[in-house]
Amino acid sequence: MRTTTPRGRGGVRRAFRRAAPTRPAGAEPLPPSRKPTTNRAAKSEARRAAIVQAALDEFCARGFAATRIDDVAARAGVAKGTIYLYFDDKEALFREIVTTMLVPLIATLEAPPPDVPVRAAITRFMELFVREIYSTPRRNVLRLVMTEGPRFRELAEFHYRNVVERAIAAMRVLLARARERGELKDDTLIRFPQLIVAPGLVAIVWSGLFDRFAPLDVEAMMRAHIDLLFEGCAP
Repeated sequence: MRTTTPRGRGGVRRAFRRAAPTRPAGAEPLPPSRKPTTNRAAKSEARRAAIVQAALDEFCARGFAATRIDDVAARAGVAKGTIYLYFDDKEALFREIVTTMLVPLIATLEAPPPDVPVRAAITRFMELFVREIYSTPRRNVLRLVMTEGPRFRELAEFHYRNVVERAIAAMRVLLARARERGELKDDTLIRFPQLIVAPGLVAIVWSGLFDRFAPLDVEAMMRAHIDLLFEGCAP
């Protein structure tokens, strides 16, 4: 009489399991798949950018003090907790706005092409301002600093240290070299480089208050300003 072996764990059923396929000996190891990681990084960066833009929109619409993290989350289409994965508070959001939207433009002023006449360099800077700041939502960052800076001095200081101070220092270097080459008739602009960016600030204020009544041709105003700055100077 035949006897049978009980089918417990590790018995006959295990024998029928399909063995995992093996790779030939000496075959090169499979490269790790990077697509999921890349996709996650791209989604994370896109979510971060959406939060920053939503914060700027809320700050401009409600004011810095009145804006809540909940408002930013709702505008960005994310959960409130998601924002805290990227930023500690509203101040951190403001710093990120300045760092991502304005600081990279200052780098172009800090490294002008060599041996370019000062008038040409300033003209390029003015064109960059019109194209990359005034004609984009970045101008709202400057308007935000103007309106909220007096009440939130730490925000104004952050903007000054990372944008204004660096821009002034870079312009002074550029203007001093121009003076040495005889391109400037005196040192007025070296002492007061704020005169160069003055029409840009006027344009920001005008666009928020009066543009609907009397639209301003900012490009034409910039060209007229450059003519005034360099009137009587060497070409």
